[in-house]
Amino acid sequence: MSSSSIRNADLHCHSIVSDGTLTPEELAARARANGVELWALTDHDEVGGQRRAAAAARANGLRYLTGTEILVSFAGETVHIVGLGFDAEDPRMQQGLADTRDGRGPRAREMAEGLAKVGILGAYEGALKFVGNPALISRTHFARFLVESGHCKDTPEVFRKYLTEGKPGYVPHRWASLKDAVGWITQTGGVAVIAHPGRYKFSATEEYALFSEFKAHGGRAVEVVTGSHTPAEYVEYAAMAREFGLAASRGSDFHSPDESHCDLGTLPYLPEDLTPVWELLADRIQ
Repeated sequence: MSSSSIRNADLHCHSIVSDGTLTPEELAARARANGVELWALTDHDEVGGQRRAAAAARANGLRYLTGTEILVSFAGETVHIVGLGFDAEDPRMQQGLADTRDGRGPRAREMAEGLAKVGILGAYEGALKFVGNPALISRTHFARFLVESGHCKDTPEVFRKYLTEGKPGYVPHRWASLKDAVGWITQTGGVAVIAHPGRYKFSATEEYALFSEFKAHGGRAVEVVTGSHTPAEYVEYAAMAREFGLAASRGSDFHSPDESHCDLGTLPYLPEDLTPVWELLADRIQ
């Protein structure tokens, strides 16, 4: 199958190596069962699952691109940049991601202290039960603990009550810069992608600045069709891709069978007139 004939690509999902609940092997099998033709595992700030994911993809007859999702600070917001097709063994990528991860442990302990002040005790230890990789403890793991312990009925309620800005368990984190994240990806042979742009609370001016700076630093694609976008946002970000001359990506952002907006491989296809990001990476597909 040539890269130009691929339609059902899912280039955004998470395993137990970051904040997903399935192993790389389980994700590969699920992607295959759902008709995915090209897959990428994009764990947060981590490439530790890449060898397993590539091997599982081969075992399931899936074509594969390396992936990660890097958290970036931009204009007071946390923005996510997906990297695809890079060399996961390159020390520049591995060191950059390690530096980004280092702040998570202290942040998690501060989050637990904030929750303790409103009577929720043991949150750090409780969150750790849900962590596959302690270096990547995140708000999602705290959310799962708060649901399991009966403080909230589901993870959206947790975020509303406890884990967003101004709430007891919220602690900001200083992530990588946009320039650094795009640099790590492009210098190691990959393509940088703005993940789910519809999720960020930017003004039109701030969003334009994000796309402009991203492209100036060497970014080449944007997620147009993704799990958290509405059909109207598919149209909106297809237009942004055209305006900025960016390729388009597609990915479910699947984390868990119980929590995710949509399953692997079940999104609409990309608009026909856009360049799929995988065409830029034809020689990197495994």
